[in-house]
Amino acid sequence: MTSPSTAHVDVLIIGTGSGNSIPTREYDDLTIGIVERSTFGGTCLNRGCIPSKMLVMPANRVVEAEEATALGVHFDPPRIDWPSIRDRTFGRIDPIAEGGEQYRRGQPNTTVFTGDARFTGERAVRVTAPGGATTDVTADKVVLAAGASPIVPDIPGLAGTPFHTSDTIMRVDSVPRHLLVIGGGFIAAEMGHVFGSLGCDMTIVHRGARMLRHEDPDVSERFTREFGRRARLHLDTEVVGVEHSGGTFRLVLSPAPGHQGPDCPTDVTGDALLVTTGRHPNGAELEVEAAGVKLDEDGYVLTDDTLLTTASNVWALGDIRNPLQLKHLANREAKVVSHNVVHPDDPMHLDERVVPHAVFSHPEVASVGETETELQERRQPYRVGKRAFGDTAYGWALEDRSGFAKVLVSADTGLILGAHVLGPQAATLMQQMAQAMTFGLTAERVAKEQIWAHPGLAEVLENALLDALDD
Repeated sequence: MTSPSTAHVDVLIIGTGSGNSIPTREYDDLTIGIVERSTFGGTCLNRGCIPSKMLVMPANRVVEAEEATALGVHFDPPRIDWPSIRDRTFGRIDPIAEGGEQYRRGQPNTTVFTGDARFTGERAVRVTAPGGATTDVTADKVVLAAGASPIVPDIPGLAGTPFHTSDTIMRVDSVPRHLLVIGGGFIAAEMGHVFGSLGCDMTIVHRGARMLRHEDPDVSERFTREFGRRARLHLDTEVVGVEHSGGTFRLVLSPAPGHQGPDCPTDVTGDALLVTTGRHPNGAELEVEAAGVKLDEDGYVLTDDTLLTTASNVWALGDIRNPLQLKHLANREAKVVSHNVVHPDDPMHLDERVVPHAVFSHPEVASVGETETELQERRQPYRVGKRAFGDTAYGWALEDRSGFAKVLVSADTGLILGAHVLGPQAATLMQQMAQAMTFGLTAERVAKEQIWAHPGLAEVLENALLDALDD
């Protein structure tokens, strides 16, 4: 057996998503090691938010053409060129990933280690390359940025079948005729929108009573209703068995525990299966506890607000530490870590109080701050303001009949505690509420001290705030 080679670096970064942005000019005099077991650039670039949004765009165009009938405009049925859609997406992305790796390998102070990393001790890892060769790497400082991986549930018969996860579904050779989806979260919502719009029959099987269950209840309920117009939804239902034969999947179904499952058939069939039952952080897989890094009960790396872990000179960022698993938050975390690694005596602190997010499905969903459920659980007095898109001039123009904005305002301070939008341009609208919350503006000031463009879609926010103020 060949002995492992050895290496020592000043800073070792595990993961090349947001972790790849850690080295700045302040690192030019340091030796850097970067470990990556897959494609350079991480989940967001290669198999997450960027390719999925590039696929959402043509799906949106199909839906807009369908909805144009209400505006008096009629289109012929669209011709879907999936290879062109897919190749446009990855023809843009793959060269970026390749170029990022080549750039790092070309830096004189940087060594790229390809393979799986496992901690063997304090700031010490063994990297196993695809061919089996190993390298033992030690470092003065370590950054954990290894992300998360799809959860594959323990369903009888699932293992060994050619099912897809979010890692693989976007690169399929053709649009499935009938896609079965297990799960009802944001991946199911976005990929269901993509493939359903491009001509695929959709069946979604979800253990919960509503899709997007982590959203505000009003949003989750409305989204489930609207999405159910375009896909078969089997809610309060679980998959108890998977069969695959002759290119056909068969899911054996049962009512979820504690539910009657009135719409639960005994089985459903399709020619492709997408599993979207969540993503788990990769800390345990890296065996970080061997380095003194503690995990919480869900497997996320524990850090303080400087993103320092429980081990000396080990920091963590991104999906490995944060259950929100949002790229924009990981990017902010990377800036904090990048500074703190080289300036440990003058650390930056991460403020996670206001973190917006969006689901790019149809209808689009965006949210920031707390939900009504969360406010009720902590007994926070609050006021609710709501406004339908269709009650504004721009909403009339859109002929929108489902979208709405909802704001939650502290009854004590007048500060905005949460905002939730379902409908066109939800993600863009949400940033205005995130800005107001970040800078501590009251609902009164946001609604009344600025001039809102008329007739603009943002008026739905203005009117929701005024509703909360009973004005």
